[in-house]
Amino acid sequence: MTLAATAATAHPGFLSPAGIEIAFVLVGIATLGAALITVTTKQLVHAALWLVVALGGLAVEYLLLTAEFIAWVQVLIYVGSVVVLLLFGLMLTKAPIGPSPDADSGNRWAALGVAVAAAAALVWVVVDAFRTTWIDLDGPAHGSTEATGAFLFRHWVLPFEALSVLLLAALVGAIVLSRKRSKEQS
Repeated sequence: MTLAATAATAHPGFLSPAGIEIAFVLVGIATLGAALITVTTKQLVHAALWLVVALGGLAVEYLLLTAEFIAWVQVLIYVGSVVVLLLFGLMLTKAPIGPSPDADSGNRWAALGVAVAAAAALVWVVVDAFRTTWIDLDGPAHGSTEATGAFLFRHWVLPFEALSVLLLAALVGAIVLSRKRSKEQS
């Protein structure tokens, strides 16, 4: 048996794309496009709405990876809470709805260079870390709701609570800032 035949039998479907893999790539491209529009638009409300599309695309990617619990957490926490909080903050602070000249610092090319370098470093680190790792899809489900919940509540309760306090403080701060402006205008 040749080396290629051995590799093909060891990991079936390694280079043969199936429908789910094609859908994963297409949704990933759409999510990347929405993320790029999010960071390049000059209208803050449009950026928030494109962020909804990008985060929704990530939820679809989680669904394609059969991580339903994480997908619903993505929708409920990020799309449902964070983006709504961002939009409320924009409305309460009376941020400009239209094109904002403050949204462009003039450092687009430097920021693009840093973003590309950071993305390349991240891809290199992840590929190097998981180069020889294969996931056994026939074994027990590691991403089940029970396993994920137990891991989250065992190791990540404090960061989740800190994030909720931070989001609450941001909302209270937006309300305080909007109240001060309305009293000054009266």
